Amino acid sequence: MNKSVMKIRDMTIIAMFVAMLAVSGTFAIHAGPAPVTLQTMVVMLMGSVLGARRGFIGMMVYVALVIAGAPVLSEGKTGIGALLGPTGGYILSWIFAAGLIGWMVDHWAKKETLSGWKIGFAHVVGGVLLIHLAGFPWMITVLDLPLNQTTLITSLLIFLPGDLTKAIVAVPVVLAIRKALPQLTRVEKKT
Repeated sequence: MNKSVMKIRDMTIIAMFVAMLAVSGTFAIHAGPAPVTLQTMVVMLMGSVLGARRGFIGMMVYVALVIAGAPVLSEGKTGIGALLGPTGGYILSWIFAAGLIGWMVDHWAKKETLSGWKIGFAHVVGGVLLIHLAGFPWMITVLDLPLNQTTLITSLLIFLPGDLTKAIVAVPVVLAIRKALPQLTRVEKKT
C-alpha cells in the first residue's frame, strides 16, 4: 500500500482515538481530588490497539490539544494550567502509559504469543501502576497533602478498584477489535 495512504490512515485512526479520549472525559464522577472518568480505559485501548508508536503519538496530540486550549478534559479544564494542576501528573503520564502498553502488546504480538492475560497485564502495568506512580505524587504535591494513611485511602486507593476494572473490561474490547480489524493493529511478526 502507498505510504501516503498509510499515513492518512494512521492519522485518521489516531484522530478517532483522540476524539474518543476527549468524549470519555465528559462523563465524570467526582470522588476525591480527581474525577473518575473512562479516560484511563481509552488510554489502555490506545496503547493496546494502536501500538506503541501510534498510541504515544495520539497521546501527544491529546496533550497538545489541552495546551492549545481545546475543551478535551473533564470538568471543562484546559490549557497549561490544567497540566500544572492536581491532575496534571495523571494526564502527562498517559503519554507514557499508552506507549508502554503498546510496546508490551506489540512485543507479544510480534512473537505471536499475545493473549488476553498479557493484554490485561499490560493494562495493569501501564494503565494503572504507571499512571498512579506518576499522578499520585504530583497530585499530593500540588495540593500540599500530607503523605499519610488518610491521603492514601482518599486520593489513591479509592481509584484502584475502578482502574483495575477498566483494565479488565478493556481486554475483550481489544481482542474483538484486533480480530475484527487486524489492519488497525498491524505488527510485523518476528521470523
